[in-house]
Amino acid sequence: MQPLIDHARAHGRNPERFAPHAAGQSPHTLFITCSDSRVVPSLITGARPGELFELRTAGNIVPPTTTGHPTSEAATIEYAVDVLGVQDIVVCGHSHCGAVGALVRGDDLTAVPAVRDWLAHAAHQPAPEDADPDDPEVARAVQQHVLTQLLRLRSYPCVSRRLTAGQLRMHGWYYEVHTGAVQAHHAATDTFTAL
Repeated sequence: MQPLIDHARAHGRNPERFAPHAAGQSPHTLFITCSDSRVVPSLITGARPGELFELRTAGNIVPPTTTGHPTSEAATIEYAVDVLGVQDIVVCGHSHCGAVGALVRGDDLTAVPAVRDWLAHAAHQPAPEDADPDDPEVARAVQQHVLTQLLRLRSYPCVSRRLTAGQLRMHGWYYEVHTGAVQAHHAATDTFTAL
């Protein structure tokens, strides 16, 4: 913890660097990814402060949209799309994902009921038939999971409206934590290939 404290102390020593941020934010991209500590959107993309609006959830899950029970995820998506007017949404899954791995393996999660109930949002899409439960990367399953989350996003009214108007683009990415490589989904071929 001490290195984090030391950095935080040094971080604010040049307030003039940060003063322009007080005027507001205008991010161009909503970046939805996993809470995994090895996945750092600004490092992956090179984004500067103010360029990405981030939504991080266990397993980069986008829950179903519901009108009766607002969620922080739905509020984040709606704010990014309707208020901030982002032009792009990236859903970025990653290799060695514990959440997707647990789903593929069918792990017993009764000891962690909040995790179990959260992952139930993702269970509607079965793992690909060729997904290997013993593969620590769970690449194919994660990639399919990313596509499921993109499909789920389309059911959000704010996203649907902007897509229909041609004012929003969506992207599926797969990040390899062991190499740093990023692959993007290409709808024409239904494949993930290097950026």
